[in-house]
Amino acid sequence: MLTLGKKKKMTSKFIKDKKSIVNDLAASIVVFLVALPLCMGIAIASGVPPEQGIITGIVGGIIVGPIAGSPLQVSGPAAGLAVVVWELVHKYGIEILGPILLLAGLFQLLAGVFKLGQIFRAISPAVIYGMLAGIGVLIFASQFHVMFDSKPQAHGINNLLSIPSEFYNVIFSPQGGNHLIAGIVGLITIVTLLVWNKFKPKTLRLIPGSLVAVVIATAIATVMKLPVQYVNVPDNLVSTIHLPKLANLISVLKPSLLTEAMAIAFIASAESLLSAVAVDRLQHDSKTDFDRELAAQGFGNMVCGLLGGLPMTGVIARSSVNLEAGAKTRVSAIFHGVWLLAFVAVAPSLLNLIPTSCLAAILVVTGYKLVKVENIRKLQRYGRIPVFIYFATLGGILAEDLLFGVLLGLVLSAIKLMYKVSHLSIHVLPDENNQRINVYLGGVATFIRLPHLAKVLEQISPGKEIHLHLQMLRYIDHTCLDFLSIWEEQQEKKGSTVVVQWNDLIERYHKPLAEREEVII
Repeated sequence: MLTLGKKKKMTSKFIKDKKSIVNDLAASIVVFLVALPLCMGIAIASGVPPEQGIITGIVGGIIVGPIAGSPLQVSGPAAGLAVVVWELVHKYGIEILGPILLLAGLFQLLAGVFKLGQIFRAISPAVIYGMLAGIGVLIFASQFHVMFDSKPQAHGINNLLSIPSEFYNVIFSPQGGNHLIAGIVGLITIVTLLVWNKFKPKTLRLIPGSLVAVVIATAIATVMKLPVQYVNVPDNLVSTIHLPKLANLISVLKPSLLTEAMAIAFIASAESLLSAVAVDRLQHDSKTDFDRELAAQGFGNMVCGLLGGLPMTGVIARSSVNLEAGAKTRVSAIFHGVWLLAFVAVAPSLLNLIPTSCLAAILVVTGYKLVKVENIRKLQRYGRIPVFIYFATLGGILAEDLLFGVLLGLVLSAIKLMYKVSHLSIHVLPDENNQRINVYLGGVATFIRLPHLAKVLEQISPGKEIHLHLQMLRYIDHTCLDFLSIWEEQQEKKGSTVVVQWNDLIERYHKPLAEREEVII
């Protein structure tokens, strides 16, 4: 028989679990309402049919949700990869997307299995911020044209530079009438989104502004029967699934396509794991297993590749909404995928009422938000070099492509690190009478910089009072220590008086570890 204490404990656990499930189900509906327009909008921004974005959202919930290493993170198509996919489809055709995504997912899965998840957390913030800003500018520029029912150009910088001509053609061109109407629908969407997010009632705070904007813009376009482009989603989602062809699977082994797959794997992994870090900061109930999360994202992308979906990442926008809505377990992320599947199965015709310009307008706002000035201010605290790396990454993305910009940022970060771990500053300051000479060493003294150190010290003429200051050294190896000891003896034999601040080193390296100053290289 159960004791009274055990009965109370079981009852309490049952009530807690029941309350958690109710919270998760309610949160899943909110996340579904946020995800639905974004799934379609990101697909259109990627140059593929909107149903491919919905497929990825479903996979992100139903397939990845149960196995994710970050239980409260929500996965789905991400704006960050829209630019990459658009260029990929434009260059190689839509039929190659599935095989490339299969390969990219395999790379991610293997990286998770071999415990490489933590490596992505070591990427310089300057590169990450620059990458996000570059993606934001490209999304803003391309979707600005789509918002007017125009086609974006092949290169990101061209989209940005042609914005003035888009305005001119819409306003002054004889064929600009329908484009102007589409732009007005997009403007209504943006204004509604911004006004709702700023002034929405507290009782309706969980209703996403993107959903409100889509409903209002769709209602206006439907009632007035506006001559604009609309979303085209087939009645049967299963009919849109096309398994990759064998010839296309073999073709991804070409070096150019392997590079594309590696780029998608890298960017998707970085975005997912950075999103997981943000989710961990927003709550304390669960912590991310980064290797498991990376493997789960890889498996999800392989499934998306098989089903003809878009690349998937963990998405901070949907994840933060999930937390704000009160989610406690992974049930919320799973059921948001269930609601997506149910909606497209029961009422796909409703999606066909949505103007394309409306979804593009939402992504224009999304792209704008990715370019955060506050990120530049954060980097300024660490000096000019991180800011330079930020703008170099951003510039590389705009001038060439996303992969080039990220690689440029990583190379510059590596050069900065090499400089930091090898730089040794030496300042020789004689007094007014040139009898006492102060020598200040700073940075890192290793065998790499020993020739330079020896050259400077050996140029000091004998017969002086030499004070060698070591308090600014971050590190000194045994090779330099041995040289300084020999140099001190040689100078004293030449008639010099040498005072070396050995105590600074002794105190730093011989006091208890917990009391040592943190040394940042």
